Amino acid sequence: MQHTFNVFGRMMTIVRAGDGWTCHWLGSEGKRRPAEISIPPDVTHGELGQYLYDIYHEDATPRNGDVLEIVAK
Repeated sequence: MQHTFNVFGRMMTIVRAGDGWTCHWLGSEGKRRPAEISIPPDVTHGELGQYLYDIYHEDATPRNGDVLEIVAK
């Protein structure tokens, strides 16, 4: 299952791949590029948002100050 996060204004998709996670940044044209991040395999889906916050918190701005999961309805 693919999980999409708004990481301080940038969109990232994360997919469970075997025992680990595969991460890609989403471009405005719909293109994906690999994110240079390694998420430990023991991080659960419920912990992804906090993990991303801890890694990328220096990218926070007053306008984009959080990591949010985008959930399809």
